[in-house]
Order: sequence, then structure tokens, then C-alpha cells
Amino acid sequence: MNKIKLFLLAAIVVLGVSSANAQGQKSGYISVEQMVSLMPELGKIDTALQKFQADSLNTEFASLIQEYNYKDSLLTKTDTTKIPVAVKRQHRQDLESIAYQVQNWQQISQNVMQSKQQELLAPVYQRVMDAVRGVAKDNGYTFVYNREALLVAPPADDLLPLVAKRLNVKLPTGNAANAQRPAGAANRPRQ
Repeated sequence: MNKIKLFLLAAIVVLGVSSANAQGQKSGYISVEQMVSLMPELGKIDTALQKFQADSLNTEFASLIQEYNYKDSLLTKTDTTKIPVAVKRQHRQDLESIAYQVQNWQQISQNVMQSKQQELLAPVYQRVMDAVRGVAKDNGYTFVYNREALLVAPPADDLLPLVAKRLNVKLPTGNAANAQRPAGAANRPRQ
């Protein structure tokens, strides 16, 4: 009987301690995408992406068209009776492959651009995430939520102003209203 009382007393103490700890935990939220969009490096990244598209992708597409026209002319404008069958077959296969690339160029180039964009943005995201972790640690936040990821969240603090300050990024004046909204309002869709 004493063992049961002792067990119940220990369980109550453990629950009380964990409840006290849970009440002392601070939580906050931030829109990582919004913070990244405010970073000054984005202008340089956009310029680099435009240059990449003009210098690399557009040049590659022009080369692809030129190669297609060349292979096509070999099969249509020359006397193909003098070309060995195996060579003609190889030219047709090459022509089909190039035609497929040309037809799907928009998707191919879009995938390449997304990959290049991710490559260029990776250091920016890393800086933002390091700043979020630093702000959370310095200000005693146990949980930090990405604002876009939650439909319902407990009341929390918006960490965007603190992270922006840590990164020396000036917030636009329109964000003052967002920073003052309660967490539940921040998670509702805007109308």
C-alpha cells in the first residue's frame, strides 16, 4: 500500500515539474520566406540568374537548334544513298533525341534554373536559419515555428523583427502591423 502511495506521489511530482517546465517554455514564429525575400543579396542573385539564363541556357538552346538543323540537313538535303545505313540510323536517332530536347526545352530549362536558384540561395537560407537559431537561443525560445507551416498554433511571438535586426536588414514599414498581430491572426489567410 505504501509503495502505491509513493508511486502516486512521485507521478504527481513528475507531472507538476513537467507542467511547470511546459508553462515556462517560450515559443515564437517566423516567416523564413519573408526574411529571405528581405535579404540584400537577392538583387545580386536575380542578376546572376538572368545572366545565367542569357549566357548559358539561351546559348545552349541556340546550339541545340543549330545541331538539329545540321542533322536534319544531312538526312534531307544530301544524297542519303551514299551514306551507310548504320550512319543514317545514328543520324536519325540523334535527330530524334535533339527534337525531344527542343520540344521539352521549357521544362528542361526550368529545372536547370530552379537548380541554379537553389544553389545560389542556399547560403542566404543558411544565414537566415543561423540567425533564427541565434535569436531563439539568446532570447530563450524553446520552439520556433515556420509561420507558413502551421494552420493552428499556440500564441507565440513574431521573431521576424529580431532576426532582421540580427542580420542588419531593415524591415519595410508595412511589416510593423504584421509584427503586432497576434499569432492566431498571422496564421489566418489574408483577405
